[in-house]
Amino acid sequence: MDKRTAHRWPLLLTITALIFSALGSFWLVQVMQRGDGQVDPAAAGNEPDYIVEKFSFVRMTPEGKPRYLFYGAKLTHRPLGDVSDVEQPMLQSLAPGQSPMTVKANSARLRHADDQVDLLGKVDVFRPASPMARLMHMTTEALTVFPEEDRMESRVRVDMALGANTITGVGMKANNATRQVQFAGGGQIIVPPKGSRK
Repeated sequence: MDKRTAHRWPLLLTITALIFSALGSFWLVQVMQRGDGQVDPAAAGNEPDYIVEKFSFVRMTPEGKPRYLFYGAKLTHRPLGDVSDVEQPMLQSLAPGQSPMTVKANSARLRHADDQVDLLGKVDVFRPASPMARLMHMTTEALTVFPEEDRMESRVRVDMALGANTITGVGMKANNATRQVQFAGGGQIIVPPKGSRK
């Protein structure tokens, strides 16, 4: 009996050591996983919840008529802040009684809660001439558009052609509904001679 018991002790100690080692490894993995989750919970919660490619969106008026169209090559929505990033966006304003206006850019960020579109990179705004308004063509590198209010603003340099006149300045606010354009200052206005105007 003593010999059998003597042989069992080393085996029992080895099995016990393996069990504790396995439990220790499992505990370490659990701690590391909890630690990873606590490092940056905001980053994990701000992963895209949906992505749409080659999309188009139409906003209607209460009377059931198109108010504006929004196109893009790709839209990525993130739940944190309820924002969407758009590649190659294009916005077309179709407000009844207003001249249609087209806005293009390299990228945009939609802030859904604020009904705000922040456009970045080679922003191009074009409104054709009509009986209601003169032609308008504007370029800038950053522009914020409020589609529901039919207005836009920029804090950087803006180059604008309004009819035959050319306006350049830093900081601009424009309202397509009222036809009002306001520059913050430090700008330049070029008015051609009356005979050369179209």
